[in-house]
Amino acid sequence: MARARIFKPSKNAMQSGKAKTKKWVLEFEPSAARKVEPLMGWTSSPDTNTQVVLRFDTKEEAVAYATRKGIEFQVVETQSPKPLIKAYADNFKADRIGQWTH
Repeated sequence: MARARIFKPSKNAMQSGKAKTKKWVLEFEPSAARKVEPLMGWTSSPDTNTQVVLRFDTKEEAVAYATRKGIEFQVVETQSPKPLIKAYADNFKADRIGQWTH
């Protein structure tokens, strides 16, 4: 039986924007362990479902697809970071914590 995770991907550490984080992803969990092929040293797996990644606009669409296809799934909720509101003038406040050097 195929098992999948439904989640909203987090922002990549190497990117400053939030591209590719708006859609929900259905990704299959591996059902077999990966093996190192002895001749070339490549990593392989007999499970081809791990290569399938489906993207949906909403979580409800992803859940509906999984239930319609009979896929066992787990929804992983993401926590959005709290926005940190700063002003440039805060760098020059008189009661600023920490030293300000020039």
